[in-house]
Amino acid sequence: MAMMSNQEEKPDYAVINNAARSVGALFLDRVSKTPDRVAFEFPDADENWHSLTWAEVAVRSRNIAAGLISLGVEMEDRVAIASATRVEWAITDLGVMLAGAATTTIYPTSTVDDTLFIIADSGSKVVFTEDDAHNTMLREGRDAIDSVVKVVTFDGEADGDWIISLADLEKLGAEYLASHEGAVEERVDKTEPEHLSTLIYTSGTTGRPKGVRLPHRAWTYEAAAVDSSNLLGPDDKAFLWLPLAHVFGKVLLTLPLQIGFTTAIDGRVDKIVENLPVVKPVWMGAAPRIFEKVYGRISIMMREEGGAKAKLFDWHSANALKVSDANSKGEKLGAATAAMHKIGDAIIAKKIRQRFGGNIRFFISGSAALNQDVAKWFDGMGIPILEGYGLTETSAATFVNRPYANIPGTVGWPLPGTEVKIAEDGEILVKGPGVMQGYRGMDDVTKEVLTDDGWFHTGDIGELNPTGHLRVTDRKKDLFKTSNGKYVAPSQIEAIFKGICPFASQLVVEGDGRKFVSALITLDEDAIKEWADAHGGDLKGADYQTIVTSDQVREMVQGYVDELNSKLARWEQIKRFIILPRDLSIEEGEITPSLKLKRKVVVKKYKDDLDTLYQD
Repeated sequence: MAMMSNQEEKPDYAVINNAARSVGALFLDRVSKTPDRVAFEFPDADENWHSLTWAEVAVRSRNIAAGLISLGVEMEDRVAIASATRVEWAITDLGVMLAGAATTTIYPTSTVDDTLFIIADSGSKVVFTEDDAHNTMLREGRDAIDSVVKVVTFDGEADGDWIISLADLEKLGAEYLASHEGAVEERVDKTEPEHLSTLIYTSGTTGRPKGVRLPHRAWTYEAAAVDSSNLLGPDDKAFLWLPLAHVFGKVLLTLPLQIGFTTAIDGRVDKIVENLPVVKPVWMGAAPRIFEKVYGRISIMMREEGGAKAKLFDWHSANALKVSDANSKGEKLGAATAAMHKIGDAIIAKKIRQRFGGNIRFFISGSAALNQDVAKWFDGMGIPILEGYGLTETSAATFVNRPYANIPGTVGWPLPGTEVKIAEDGEILVKGPGVMQGYRGMDDVTKEVLTDDGWFHTGDIGELNPTGHLRVTDRKKDLFKTSNGKYVAPSQIEAIFKGICPFASQLVVEGDGRKFVSALITLDEDAIKEWADAHGGDLKGADYQTIVTSDQVREMVQGYVDELNSKLARWEQIKRFIILPRDLSIEEGEITPSLKLKRKVVVKKYKDDLDTLYQD
């Protein structure tokens, strides 16, 4: 095995010693340090934004914790949250931490079967729901979740018995504290680093989801490690829209407890672009699809403008890529390039940065591969994207690029305190405090990926460059071999295409055991409708299905596929493809709530269509 070679940053075990004992202790420490600073900002139903200080959050979270204790929730008992990202999710999770219990996360888009399975498998004693849709689901499946003693709903209707409101629980907690003043502090004092903090079920591309057991030390380590890396400071406001049921969203809830910055919370994906100029964040975490979509939309808009604006945009974009390349290599810009970039930055890039609120210092991208050209474009526009890497089993933030050493196409260095090595077959192995305890009730499966000496087998293939930056090439299980014996890494091809084609939503590369590589393609609905309207003819005003199945769109997409193929080895090139009549969706189980492709599900669903591509 090849060990990490990195002279810049080495594993720092002092970070582990400096981490808080538990998430609850970390939160109470933050409250004592900065009680009057704003913890959360959030919108109401009328789009008016409000704020809560750390002291105000503490009052509500303590009441929730006490309310749970009064309901019989004991140390490490599971408490489930089935809700979209919103401020109540954050406050409730903190309440669970203060009670010494463990949060079980459930995506609000999960199927009825998966929701009931997770609640039953986790043995959750209390479930927090968002609305009546979830309440109905639980009522009808109550026989399957007999561990649940109470349901607490954010917006749904309470029945005064099994289902109560969040306000009811907080009132119950306040009454309990009146006669048990030190109950919450007692629970926090009893909470140890290895006590279960969070149970996150993987989305599961095949079979039932697996419950990943993450102890308190995983989250407190993540917070301390990011803090020691000097990535963020107390004035660096974050915008959080990611699903809090996902490990990436959950780690972003923990960082402000350590560092003290304000977090603006609104989980509505369709409001991201609208919210950015209002929130004016300094940074934001997101999945690659968000950045690819923004890049594609701006590119299309400029092309449609035409004339001098389009030429100026292309000119500055070309200069921006040169600047990004120089930055990543640590090279000095030539005088002419630097001067042209300064002019273009004032005319073009400044306006683009204003679209993001004007305060963005960097974005963080995770959960899937980011197209390298898209990353370079943002970097050259003065909005660097720091790509990171991690899994649910490693508490999300395992590797991340640093602003002062950002190399697009890599996921950066490991966090201080985490070790990495590359196995003989290229698999990435990691070890450190962020690694899970194991899968709930699945000891045999745990042993397959977690060695006795603590090395976790990620299932991803990668390599370390001379500076210690990690490059992830593909999922080990996604690599396939054509009938000609050539290996193909599909996710890399898919990432390249999304940077080339501004209309692309998804590309699913297939060819396992086949004589050539083929693909399924879906297009972004808004972008392709704008294209159709701009080009007039029969497609103007047409519905999405009519547009994407037309000869005109087929010809246009073929041009982008040809451009993609020019960048690939002969055996990787896409010989034939199908444009699907609809985009892939979370609801159909084809992508995860964090916008990651469920490859096996999609390939199986469209197997008959793919088979037709191989008929002579």
